[in-house]
Amino acid sequence: MLEKLKISANSAHSEKSAPPAHPENSENFEKFKKSTEKANFKGGSLNSIRREIQKIHLFLIIAVTLLFCFGGAYLQVLANDKAFNQNLQNTAELIKRIYSFAGNMERDELRSYMDGLVEKLPDIDVLSIIDEKGIRLYHSNHELIGTVYDGKIPDFGFVPHNFYTEDDTGPSGAQRRTYAAVTDAAGNYCGFVMTIMLKKSIRMITLRTLTLFFIIACFAILIEIAISEKISQTIRQKLMGFEPDTFSSMYKIRENILESIYDGIVAVDRGMNIQFVNMAAKKILGSDGPDCKINEIKEKVFADKYLLGILHDGSKHLGRQEYSESGAKVILDCFPVMEDKVVTGAVAILHDRTEYIKLIDELSGTKYLVDSMRANNHDFTNKLHVILGLIQIGQYEKAVSYIENISLIQRQTLSKVMNAIDCPAFAALLVGKIARASECNVQFVLKEDIHFKSSDVDVPSQALVTICGNLIDNALDAMNMQSNIGSELRELTFGVFTKPHALLITVDDTGCGISEENKSKVFLQGFSTKGRGRGVGLYHTRQLVESLGGCISFESQQGVGSSFMVIFRQDSGEKLDN
Repeated sequence: MLEKLKISANSAHSEKSAPPAHPENSENFEKFKKSTEKANFKGGSLNSIRREIQKIHLFLIIAVTLLFCFGGAYLQVLANDKAFNQNLQNTAELIKRIYSFAGNMERDELRSYMDGLVEKLPDIDVLSIIDEKGIRLYHSNHELIGTVYDGKIPDFGFVPHNFYTEDDTGPSGAQRRTYAAVTDAAGNYCGFVMTIMLKKSIRMITLRTLTLFFIIACFAILIEIAISEKISQTIRQKLMGFEPDTFSSMYKIRENILESIYDGIVAVDRGMNIQFVNMAAKKILGSDGPDCKINEIKEKVFADKYLLGILHDGSKHLGRQEYSESGAKVILDCFPVMEDKVVTGAVAILHDRTEYIKLIDELSGTKYLVDSMRANNHDFTNKLHVILGLIQIGQYEKAVSYIENISLIQRQTLSKVMNAIDCPAFAALLVGKIARASECNVQFVLKEDIHFKSSDVDVPSQALVTICGNLIDNALDAMNMQSNIGSELRELTFGVFTKPHALLITVDDTGCGISEENKSKVFLQGFSTKGRGRGVGLYHTRQLVESLGGCISFESQQGVGSSFMVIFRQDSGEKLDN
């Protein structure tokens, strides 16, 4: 999602310029970048995350495999132990029943019969039949047949089924044995049968079981190592050959970039869930407090109004102006996030209109200062020619007087403008227009007591510069169209006055005036008496004035001149007197 967000943010800035990031943020970003690069070099390579994932994966699968194998082996040993006991008991019961039928056989015949039976019972190491007198009637070791049994005499008085199993030590070593009582048809005790399994045989079977589980565990671990390596290579292929560390570093750098830029960014997924919001967006929306909720951010960014529609049809919304809860003007650019031509999310880029206006004011002020310098350069060149001529003809005193008058007039004009106008861009415009009027041989007159205080009215300085610049240019063009330029008074009178919630602008000229038939066409787009390709200045001026809630009017008499007046009243109860 963050990758798509970055693409959308780049497209936004390519279609619409934005203020640069703060210098301190740029410095922080450079420090972060250097520290990231240093950390990467310190690590030696960008494979650490993938290796770490592989190690953790191997550790987990080996641990799980060993756990299952040891657990299985333990359970199998317990099962084998239970099976040994059950087998001894079943065999003892079987031998007891057979002996009840074969008890009358001769000793040699009984021995041969029992030897054949023992050969068919591989899980029994020793079989012994003892009579009630303690004489071994049969024993797997033939040397013990007929001898007196000197081992433990079983006590069947406390066992319910006349048999039980226990561990003991006999002539053959440590063993597990089962005793089963032998009775006659009348139920009289006739001796007992003893089936034995040696402990070394039990240990051998247990060792074989553990070995089998160990081999299975090793084989499983080898397979899991191969699978882990294959998964690691697959992850790398899925990441287009990059290591996960690379994406981690890229993510951190991009997140730092998105946090460093001045514009706010809010990204949502297909389900309108916020996936990213930077601090600039929270500040613009007034949602940078600790108790801010995600739903509040969605409401403040007008998600339902714009982003919901983008998710449905993939359209764009550029330059939409809204007001935040604090009353600040916000400009929104909304874009869809596309994946395989399918809309998977949306991004809203928020611009603080106040900061944009400040930037535009600075640029406009610079532009008009350059224009002023260019106009002053022409004006001073002409004045230098006059001074040079006076010196060449020997009129030194007149040259000195001329220079003093020029300096005095220039200082008075600049002082009056700077003292009356507190907006740098507006003041720079007037200085430049005064110089241009001088070039056009037009006397630029500032009305008495003019004053402009930007805090009195909520009119952007860029709009003010556009309105006044167009009206002054229109007046200068009107005077330049006079056929008898040398004999007529060429004067432009400008006035601007403010008081709280009110603004008045007047521009009077002594130009050619406007005919009666053209007065209704003055503000029409494309109408001009100056030739083709003109007729947009007054049209745009009126559109701008009315969009800001003001009104523009004029009075004109052909051959005498024109007077234009712009009024902004943000409080209808007040009026501005000139």
